[in-house]
Amino acid sequence: MARQNVAEQFVDILVRAGVRRMYGVVGDSLNPVVDAIRRTGDIELIQVRHEETAAFAAGAEAQITGRLAACAGSCGPGNLHLINGLYDAHRSMAPVLALASHIPSGEIGLGYFQETHPDQLFRECSHYSELISNPRQMPRLLQTAVQHAVGRGGVSVVALPGDIASLPAPEKAVEHALVTARPTVRPGDGEIEKLVRLIDEADKVTLFCGSGTASAHAEVMEFAGRIKAPIGHALRGKEWIQYENPYDVGMSGLLGYGAAYEATHECDLLVLLGTDFPYNAFLPDDVKIVQVDIRPEHLGRRSQLDLAVWGDVRETLRALNTRVKPKTDRRFLDRMLKKHADALEGVVKAYTRKVEKHTPIHPEYVASVLDELADDDAVFTVDTGMCNVWAARYLSPNGRRRIIGSFSHGSMANALPQAIGAQFTDRSRQVVSMSGDGGFSMLMGDFLTLVQYDLPVKVVLFNNSSLGMVELEMLVSGLPSYGTTNTNPDFAAIARAAGAYGVRVEKPKQLTGALKDAFRHRGPALVDVVTDPNALSIPPRINAEMVTGFALSAGKIVLDGGVGRMIQMARSNLRNVPRP
Repeated sequence: MARQNVAEQFVDILVRAGVRRMYGVVGDSLNPVVDAIRRTGDIELIQVRHEETAAFAAGAEAQITGRLAACAGSCGPGNLHLINGLYDAHRSMAPVLALASHIPSGEIGLGYFQETHPDQLFRECSHYSELISNPRQMPRLLQTAVQHAVGRGGVSVVALPGDIASLPAPEKAVEHALVTARPTVRPGDGEIEKLVRLIDEADKVTLFCGSGTASAHAEVMEFAGRIKAPIGHALRGKEWIQYENPYDVGMSGLLGYGAAYEATHECDLLVLLGTDFPYNAFLPDDVKIVQVDIRPEHLGRRSQLDLAVWGDVRETLRALNTRVKPKTDRRFLDRMLKKHADALEGVVKAYTRKVEKHTPIHPEYVASVLDELADDDAVFTVDTGMCNVWAARYLSPNGRRRIIGSFSHGSMANALPQAIGAQFTDRSRQVVSMSGDGGFSMLMGDFLTLVQYDLPVKVVLFNNSSLGMVELEMLVSGLPSYGTTNTNPDFAAIARAAGAYGVRVEKPKQLTGALKDAFRHRGPALVDVVTDPNALSIPPRINAEMVTGFALSAGKIVLDGGVGRMIQMARSNLRNVPRP
């Protein structure tokens, strides 16, 4: 039996770690690993058109499956293109292993063609970034990289020169069992008892939830019911906590709606559950705050805490639910539920005014119809910008749907690449890319990846021929919009020319039929919907905080738009409020 080379050993370790695909663009220094993939057959190489797409796709796959995913780029410019998608994966805590192939090892540091220093370049967007300069470092270095990515949740980068990859692997190399899943972490009894005392002493408690509540829906509902607490959420917490939630008071932040802001500011104790909510301007500074998080470095970096609890949200709440005293006074909860319903009633009219006849089409109407027609277990990938707004306000989570976006990193052009990674995990599951024309055109070349692999991704293009969110930022800051207009082609015609299904929608009455036809189509499809570029309403008053950017008041009232089926949930929850 022929002796393995380093590239083959590299691929074998990825297989042991559970990697099913490697996204990337082939070339020169990467070729030994590509050839090892070809010969092993245990990992599929997914050929994309841009390495940034590779990193976004790997990050999305990791978020959908919870397993390690992989991407790769050739030396210099090739792996440098990975960096934006890796930043997004890292900030989303998605376990991703990036292979940054490198120039010949003997030329490093001598200004060789395409020379960069990837082990240094990727340090800020990874838990681990190291160079393999000798075959004897394999496999321990790669195993260490895998365990950093999986164990800490995020990115690891391995830089591997092409000549090293082609060398024979060391005989009797030390291999050990790989960590491929994260443990649950329970806080110590001392922290649990302190938290119990704070909750028992507080008359009005509010819960504010992020993505760390992903596996804790039942525990959060039980806890809220026990202490009569309203529940608000951040954008990344929406898919995990909004559904089947009789305590829901909406979302806080720049895209917020409902009574979440009031609930977090009018309580005695605010409990932050699994959220690294970045906008401290929306958090109170005059109430007691407790934060529970699996990552200790997140504790207290947004607001001053009265108690920091290092632990898994589900395990923490399981301990609390058996120890806190049940509260009987639900006046605060009921008042917040009513405020929430009233707030949604106040904005829903913006969506219901003649939208079925309005041309150009209201984007709110598009998002609402999309929410109604999409499968109950659909995966939505959402472009940064105004698509974030429509997803936040119109997509209805149910515990089976997934909503993925660049919610922490805030990159443009993420939706299509993330849809690629999501669709590869399950070709039979509906995947919908909610793309803006700005984001879609930025990485439009990878629409060809859908065609090449016959991926049945449905791209719903919100085409307002502008960078809508940037324009809003300018206007809110008192600046005239400038450089925000796009001159766009007929994207549906481009889709058809590429060999996909494409349809352009310019009138509201065409929308439902077009979406249904696209969803029925067995392959990739694009629905180019011409939407109203003036669908944004500037707040009725401008104050100093708003002029400084998207600060407190701006986020509360900046977008006057409907809220889809959320109003139905709020009305339903009001039935639980006792009547005098």
